[in-house]
Formats: sequence, structure tokens, C-alpha cells
Amino acid sequence: MRTMTSADIRQSFLNYFQEQGHRIVPSSSLVPSNDPTLLFTNAGMNQFKELFLGTEQRNYQRATTAQKCMRVSGKHNDLNNVGPSLRHHTFFEMLGNFSFGDYFKTDAIPFAWTLLTEIWHLPPERLYATIFAGNPDIPRDNEAYSIWQQLLPANRIAEMGAADNFWAMGNTGPCGRCSEIHYYRGDHLPCPETPCRGIDCSCDRYVEIWNNVFMEFDRQESG
Repeated sequence: MRTMTSADIRQSFLNYFQEQGHRIVPSSSLVPSNDPTLLFTNAGMNQFKELFLGTEQRNYQRATTAQKCMRVSGKHNDLNNVGPSLRHHTFFEMLGNFSFGDYFKTDAIPFAWTLLTEIWHLPPERLYATIFAGNPDIPRDNEAYSIWQQLLPANRIAEMGAADNFWAMGNTGPCGRCSEIHYYRGDHLPCPETPCRGIDCSCDRYVEIWNNVFMEFDRQESG
């Protein structure tokens, strides 16, 4: 596994996706000027919201960004986790790759896997994936599961509920099922539970390092 600084990771990520045909798009302002629903930019997709809604077009269909984000209020509020958790910050840079009517799950998941295992050389045996398990309103993500089956054994693919594996920017707007990648750090780290619940545990043995969000839906106020 390579030793990398945060600057190395940022540049390597952008370079990798540029090689996959993505346009490197600069980070938008931390304070959105054209979205009254947000106090601060809280996700990489914010500046592409109109593209996902289909109300705007640009001269590229693939983009990659290192977006400056702040999460101190609203749906994505990490403020109470800062300090007790070593994994949360109020301000951070979110690395992202985006497709606007171009590729979908069959490319997005292998893109992530290749960067992590072949470029950054993370041990594949330490990687775990999640998919959306389904609920009465939205079906299980069978497509994502079948893709992961080609990369991981079944005991390292977890099926999770909407709280973990359905992403929404807010109460309305673009949203969809997601598939996370978690890195196993080792049993030497303490866990308050016996036995440890794995990637669904609150301990630091497993850390989420990637979230593939498949924005398939546009949630309305009516539900």
C-alpha cells in the first residue's frame, strides 16, 4: 500500500478520472450563490444539481472534482460527531466523479475498485461493499450486487437499509440508492461491542472510504 499525502490523493484521484474521460471541474464556492436551499455547499453534486434535474446542459458528460464542503446544519450535519469521532470534520474536501447521462453502475463501481486496488494498492482483502437492501417503496439494488459479486465474496457484501444506502441531498430533489466501500483496519482497534458488528458497527475497525451514489430519482414534496 502506498504512502500518500492528502495532496497526493487529491491529484491522483483527479488524474485517474481525467484519464477515464472526465472533465476536471474546479470546486464551487463554499457559500452557494444560486441555491437558496443551502447555507453552505455540503456535497460535490451541489454544483451539478441542475444537470441531474435535466434543466441545464454542459459540453461534457463526465466530471471529476475536489469540492470544498461544510457540514454544520441541516440534513448532512456532522457537527456533533466532530471530536468523539476521528472520521468526521465540519470542513473537508469531497472527491467525486460524476456522469450525466453517460455511464452508470457497470462502470462506476469498477472505476472505484481499480483506483483503490490497482493505483493506490489498497489490499483487496480489506475491502467490503454495501448495497441498498430494498424497502416497500424502492427495490433491492440487484444490479449493484451482481457487479460486486464479480469482485468480492458474498460475505464481504452487506445489504443495508435506507439510512445508510439511500442518498438524498435534502427532503426533495435528486436522490438514489448507493453502494459504499469500507476499509477494514484490523481487530487490534478497540470495539465497545462483542462481537463487533462489522461495517455496521460504530467502532473504528471499519471506515467508509467511498460512496457510489446512483441518482435515479427526483423526490417531490408529495413523496
